Amino acid sequence: MDDLDHRIIKELQGNFPLEIRPYERIADNLGISTDQLWQRVQEMVHSGVIRRMGFSIDSRRIGYSSTLAAVKVSPDRVDEASELIASYPQITHSYLREDVYNISFTVIAENREAEVSILAEIRQKLELSEDDVMDLPVEKLYKLDARFK
Repeated sequence: MDDLDHRIIKELQGNFPLEIRPYERIADNLGISTDQLWQRVQEMVHSGVIRRMGFSIDSRRIGYSSTLAAVKVSPDRVDEASELIASYPQITHSYLREDVYNISFTVIAENREAEVSILAEIRQKLELSEDDVMDLPVEKLYKLDARFK
């Protein structure tokens, strides 16, 4: 990565314009062509420097609620449980872990009752005991502004 790549990442992370042709604006800000910008971005995506490009909504600001959850399933049921968990649009992240609770995930829903309902449904469909599902609702949020430098 050279200085231009670093400048591109900085623009993408912090100054992404909300307009019809955002990449043209970013290219203008950087003093390069839109084609050059797009080529560089594609190279960084293909090399793994950029893993994801998208927006993030602060669910709390629109009245939603979130919880971190984890389930304990036998190793032979991990794929089944992962597929079920991933089928819920309210589940935004899911991770396989090397722990007793071997799948963790984030649930973002309209309210706390909806979160509890989703977890109960997952528990029922996977035929898990209450102790096999951990619910860790947000009590205090610490949001880090992690940016590539």
